[in-house]
Amino acid sequence: MPAKIFEIRWHGRAGQGAKSASQMLAEAALDMGKYVQAFPEYGAERTGAPMKAFNRISDEPILLHCSVEKPNLVVVIDDTLLGNPDILAGTTPETILIVNTVKPIEWVRQKTGFQGKICVVKATDIALEELGRGTPNTVVLGAIARVTGIIELKYVEDKIRDMFLKKFGEEVVQKNIRALHRGYEEVTCSA
Repeated sequence: MPAKIFEIRWHGRAGQGAKSASQMLAEAALDMGKYVQAFPEYGAERTGAPMKAFNRISDEPILLHCSVEKPNLVVVIDDTLLGNPDILAGTTPETILIVNTVKPIEWVRQKTGFQGKICVVKATDIALEELGRGTPNTVVLGAIARVTGIIELKYVEDKIRDMFLKKFGEEVVQKNIRALHRGYEEVTCSA
């Protein structure tokens, strides 16, 4: 029987933190004892250019080494990308779509035609309030933890501490942990 692998495809723009978030997610899952993969895919490598990142998380070794074709979860860091047909490629009604937007779920459904579970979180706004800059990745990780249960907040908090404490200090760690928790608490989903 093949291993059950949870696959995530991230859509964002270069410089928005999708690659960093996919890496942090993988490291948190690894600390939970999971097998993981995290890798980006760039088109034209320039800030603002559309890019993708991918995760695979499993309880057993992962033998696949390719892009995620049939994601369990699609994360859209920038809602201006929603018109791109790549966003929904390989999705099914069981796929979950998490979008960083201030717009309502119905707007996302109309924009995409997606029939599965749609979740929205005002990640950029929360990041601006908590971090003082519009980097939504930590907030989105909180939303992923809430919606999927694939990672636990404690492990993401540990990763934030590992990554930011020496470089930026305790204040930045606490701001990111608050942003993470707000993503967890403030994500809303369709039925």
